[in-house]
Amino acid sequence: MAHVKWECKYHIVFIPKYRKKKLYGRVRKRIGDIFQELCRYKGIEILEGHAMPEHVHMCLSFPPRVSIAMAVGYIKCKSAIRIHREIMRHKRKFTGMHL
Repeated sequence: MAHVKWECKYHIVFIPKYRKKKLYGRVRKRIGDIFQELCRYKGIEILEGHAMPEHVHMCLSFPPRVSIAMAVGYIKCKSAIRIHREIMRHKRKFTGMHL
């Protein structure tokens, strides 16, 4: 609607399964690019983000027509699959495609 203003900002934290410290080195550098690309597909704006060794903090802004559950589910699912395929495929200790 043309006469409506909105400002929806959400603080979201992504944590690997069992809170294992998997986000370091090459993964940490690449994970920002993956999140930015996925958010661009859905029209989600990343206001701020920090990758720690065992979790990722993100401040996201998206329109009210997009539900929080849908946005987080999409980013979480697609990023876990891409990280597993691109980065973790040669590591034997990483089991499943969880994030």
